[in-house]
Amino acid sequence: MANASIERREDFMKALHPTPSALPVRVGARLRASRQAQGLTIEQVAAATSLTRGFISRVERDETSPSVTTLVTLCQVLSLPVGSLFEDAETAVVRLDDAPHLNMGGRGVVDRMITPRGQSRVQVLRSHLEPGADGGEDLYTINCDVEVLHVIAGEVSVLFTGHTQRLTAGDTLTFSGREPHNWRNTGATAADVLWTFVPAAWSGSR
Repeated sequence: MANASIERREDFMKALHPTPSALPVRVGARLRASRQAQGLTIEQVAAATSLTRGFISRVERDETSPSVTTLVTLCQVLSLPVGSLFEDAETAVVRLDDAPHLNMGGRGVVDRMITPRGQSRVQVLRSHLEPGADGGEDLYTINCDVEVLHVIAGEVSVLFTGHTQRLTAGDTLTFSGREPHNWRNTGATAADVLWTFVPAAWSGSR
């Protein structure tokens, strides 16, 4: 009986034979992005790799698959780690109901961070502003190079030294976060806005 039990278990635990994915591996876009980011032309890469311009163009459009040797050569010229071509894109979903609340010092406002805590390159907040809500008593600055305010609904005024910018639904304002500013919901109804900071003003990785 024991032997029969073992045989049945072995029949059940059959070896798996994985098959390769039918989806093609597309690396062309990343090669092209790396080349363009360094200001290199296809002609320059062709000269450095001894490959033809037409071949490199087809590789970048994923119309042909280079050999491993050719791919390594292209990556060396572009100072690009070969492994980075096959890394999954960084993706993350933050549900609004799960987004953490932040205390930015404003009054009459609910701020939620809708980008991941550890994301250091960009940070997006979604804020709900009650009528009369504002960013506090004084002008302030944010430690980021670029700050973008997009108004989803309602009306918001952004105060700078010497002038005020009034925004309504659909408007987007871009400015330096290091420029002293403040904001106020000057409308009669609540407003919803998106704040984007580049790079992130703070993150859970710091």
